[in-house]
Amino acid sequence: MLPEFRNEPQTDFSNPANVEAFAAAVEYVRSQLGRRYPIVVGGEEYWPGQTFDSINPARPSEVVGTFAQGTKELAEKAVPIAHEAFLKWRHTPAYERARYLLRAAGEMRRRKHEFSAWMVFEVGKSWVEADADTAEAIDFLEYYARQMMRLDNARELLTPLAGEELDLQYIGLGVGAVIPPWNFPNAIMTGMTSAAIVAGNSVIQKPASTSPAIAYKLCELFWEQGLPAGVLNFLPGPGGAIGDTIVDHPLTRFIAFTGSKEVGMRIFDRAAKVSPGQLWLKRTVLEMGGKDAVVVDETANLEKASVAIVASAFGFQGQKCSAGSRAIVVGNVYDEVAGRVAELTQKLTVGETDKSQNVYMGPVVDRKAFNSIMDYIKHGREHHTLLAGGNAIETNTNGYFIEPTVFGDVPGDAKIAQEEIFGPVLAMIRAKNFDDALDIANSTEYGLTGALFSNDRARLERARHEFHVGNLYFNRKCTGAMVGAHPFGGFNMSGTDSKAGGPDYLLLFTQAKSIAELR
Repeated sequence: MLPEFRNEPQTDFSNPANVEAFAAAVEYVRSQLGRRYPIVVGGEEYWPGQTFDSINPARPSEVVGTFAQGTKELAEKAVPIAHEAFLKWRHTPAYERARYLLRAAGEMRRRKHEFSAWMVFEVGKSWVEADADTAEAIDFLEYYARQMMRLDNARELLTPLAGEELDLQYIGLGVGAVIPPWNFPNAIMTGMTSAAIVAGNSVIQKPASTSPAIAYKLCELFWEQGLPAGVLNFLPGPGGAIGDTIVDHPLTRFIAFTGSKEVGMRIFDRAAKVSPGQLWLKRTVLEMGGKDAVVVDETANLEKASVAIVASAFGFQGQKCSAGSRAIVVGNVYDEVAGRVAELTQKLTVGETDKSQNVYMGPVVDRKAFNSIMDYIKHGREHHTLLAGGNAIETNTNGYFIEPTVFGDVPGDAKIAQEEIFGPVLAMIRAKNFDDALDIANSTEYGLTGALFSNDRARLERARHEFHVGNLYFNRKCTGAMVGAHPFGGFNMSGTDSKAGGPDYLLLFTQAKSIAELR
């Protein structure tokens, strides 16, 4: 019997012993940098020929790991192998499948700082952000294991019918393509992968090219628990050669993706096409980003609102789909809030996160992201008022560092107020009144997260109905969803509203079979 689910505690870095333990993990991972990692399909290692490097964005000359690069031919081979594994795995009792997740959770908990340290090097997470990422990964493993056990007892929810023995089974779908993002390279990748596996499916995981090391470590963790060969396959490589091939294959049953709107739409379109020999309509589980807003009215605690705006905008360099990249403030308190936000932003530290626990922001993930963000900042400088930041930070490592940047008096329909920048750029927007603030908040094509700071009960109740986002928070920041407490997923172009970490998430990876036997 399992205890009730409880969220994994985050590490208290005010405790010197915890700081020492994390620093030791950083040094251990540093000693592991530069190793070579194969493709793994059906339990067999493959080296097709070409390789690519995962690099440290704080020091682009530092190779985190070298990875075998998949090919279209290997992707075509992987899907039937995964399908054969599924045909056996689907008969594994739900309780046994759940125990694989529980064992993996226990091992990740024992090696918590090690998993976090990989993210410090591979994507530039701060210690606090990396620790929260790993805690969330553990939460997903623990939570989905319990949810699968509950689904296995779904027959108990049926209405009894005289003379019949009734059953309701939630069974796996088949082969799934799991395409995780780089920004939560442990948590989201673990959540998508473990949900698919525990539901009785086999998985071909195509990690993000900027974060394959942590993905391999998760796969390795599962393999070490004795997961049957072919149930979880690791296949890194370019999206065109690998992603398209897996998505298009007639034996692929579903695609779970987290990433950009453009790639999500491409997957949605390709998955809708029925190939010759395909016996099903493919499912897509898509989370595609956001342009999230923190709204502040004149009744709010303005200091708490300002602190939350900065935390929402600049945690992990603003590279979160939930990041509060818009602050919408009613006019009579706008100047006070904008001034305080700029002041707090200027106090944030930026640097190499493996060097210190006290660095708030590390580098952005790669050169492409750096160039894109700097283009948005250039546009902002030309059209809006710069309140803080606005510069690239030059270092002797040539790292991809950008100052946290705030623009003021940005119109709600401006480019930097509508497009997802995915970097440390905040647009401060002046609203005429609360009605105007709500209209601006709902004016983008996205609908992922949002926050409202107000002490007006009528406005809070109104926002429950009219602030159109999948995750809405009152008087707190718009990032930091907790597994089991804040099921996560958004509306409109933010995706299919698949509520990760919620009680219905596993239903997306199963199909229900009702059985009745006359007695």
